[in-house]
Amino acid sequence: MMRLQVNGEERVIGDDVTPDTPLLWVLRDNLGLVGAKYGCGIGSCGACTVHVDGKAVRSCTLPVSQVAGKPVTTIEGLARDGKLHPLQVAWIENDVPQCGYCQAGQIMNAAAMLKDKPKPTDADIRGAMTGNICRCGCYVRIHSAILESV
Repeated sequence: MMRLQVNGEERVIGDDVTPDTPLLWVLRDNLGLVGAKYGCGIGSCGACTVHVDGKAVRSCTLPVSQVAGKPVTTIEGLARDGKLHPLQVAWIENDVPQCGYCQAGQIMNAAAMLKDKPKPTDADIRGAMTGNICRCGCYVRIHSAILESV
């Protein structure tokens, strides 16, 4: 049995999960947290992005054993006390998503960037968001929403 700290709650993972199971599958299949999505399986597209210890990570390639004892935050845990995170509000106000598939990963990556750079430049945003792919091409609205959220 493994214990994880996910979205501020201690969660117990059963013996059916091996230490090398990707965190993404534990979140989705064992904990029912389906915000992080499977996109590429090699950590390149960003659809599976979550925070571990406050840093954006690709959960599709991260073995669950590497997050034991570290706080994990998913898109489901980004809002606090029933209040959306400023990025989530800006995403809605800027009508960012089309299909929505990549949006949780985009928001989680942007939130980690803003934690380190609360007043980002355009170049900071472009640099931080380069690894997140949006197949609908919503990059301009994503960029606008990030700027609006600060």
